[in-house]
Amino acid sequence: MKKLVSVMGVFLILFAVIFAAGCVTADQQEPTQLKIATTTSLYDTGLLDAVQDYYLKKFNVDLLITSQGTGKAIASAKNGDVDVLLVHSPAQEAAFIDEGYGVNHRGIAYNYFVIVGPAADPAGIAGMTPEEGVAKLKELGEAGTSGIVFISRGDNSGTHSAEKAIWKSAGFNYTAQITGSGPWYKETGAGMGDSLTTAGQLGAYILTDEATYLAYKKNNNLPLEIIIDEGTTLLNRYTVMTISPEKFPNTNLVDATAFTNWLISADGQNFIGAFGVETYGKALFTPMSTLKDSTLPPFNIDCKTPVVAPSA
Repeated sequence: MKKLVSVMGVFLILFAVIFAAGCVTADQQEPTQLKIATTTSLYDTGLLDAVQDYYLKKFNVDLLITSQGTGKAIASAKNGDVDVLLVHSPAQEAAFIDEGYGVNHRGIAYNYFVIVGPAADPAGIAGMTPEEGVAKLKELGEAGTSGIVFISRGDNSGTHSAEKAIWKSAGFNYTAQITGSGPWYKETGAGMGDSLTTAGQLGAYILTDEATYLAYKKNNNLPLEIIIDEGTTLLNRYTVMTISPEKFPNTNLVDATAFTNWLISADGQNFIGAFGVETYGKALFTPMSTLKDSTLPPFNIDCKTPVVAPSA
């Protein structure tokens, strides 16, 4: 009898250990994985950390996110290293799609670039257009005016592309007249957060997306203020696209489609629109769905029509 009790005790202990180790039910399957390459501004603000946590809990999909400048993110996508691309560089996105690498292009959010700098504004560019502001910085910088430094990311990111577009709009050839033009113009080759930190340390001017600036201003005591925040060239929109399964048959098309549809759904758009309000008193990103006409340049992307799910 004692032997029977002993055997039953061992059995119960083993059962308890196995159960505690994880008796997986249909509702507790291991999460699938979706690989995403993205720009630093979406990640540095904390938005994608929040999306990652929410999405895993709600849909049991683990978002494996690699944060880089847009140029590097696109390079990763061209290598077939990811399933989804989340970026903000219209010209680079168009080329990526034209080359057959991207499908299901959808807009998800927008905000604005701003030019920030020392509160004293030694260049006196407050109130100018972005084009007038950079032209004045170039003039003063090349004249050797004390305290005039402009920091560029110089990394082929979406922000760097926007900066080059402003120089072009101002009438300058970026390659011939701006980059390498003197000590007043410094390129970091780094992400937005690190570049902002450098600008703060040097008391320099820099173009940044407003969301990353607000995050670093609050969390890293960034000693810079917004100097210029108005101008059509400061518009900054973010999009999502799936890596073409024709180029890379192993693309996780099912989860990529579902993720895109969530981002443009009411739930996803509300999530994006609410992010940052509690911490900063304002949303860091505006949902793309709030635009009255998303076909207006540079919003010539479908931000409302769901992606058709692939057949089984």
